[in-house]
Amino acid sequence: MIVWQKAHKFVLCVYQFTGQFPKSEIYGLTSQFRRAAISIAANIAVRGASRREGFKKKGATDKVRFINIAQGSLEECRYYLILSKDLDYGDTSGLMLQLEEVSRLLTSYANSILNSDS
Repeated sequence: MIVWQKAHKFVLCVYQFTGQFPKSEIYGLTSQFRRAAISIAANIAVRGASRREGFKKKGATDKVRFINIAQGSLEECRYYLILSKDLDYGDTSGLMLQLEEVSRLLTSYANSILNSDS
């Protein structure tokens, strides 16, 4: 799935970006940012695995639950990018573009799930 691939790439870039943060952030922003980024891709993966295991029989509301969790984690990452920029921890423009792309793909994916059950 393209959306998972893009989310996974975002996670890898977040790890690289946060690796440059001050060591004082290891249990703060670094940890929170990485956890939220991982949650995006993980919840997309759970959705995909669930479909293979009969999840397809559930209603559209259940199907988009994991996608909505991923979207919430994405918005959390959006804030962490703003905070990182404000703290002068590095250039966040590339990560913000990746985040926007994943956001658009997640929205399209959720819409296609909802429309396929109509």
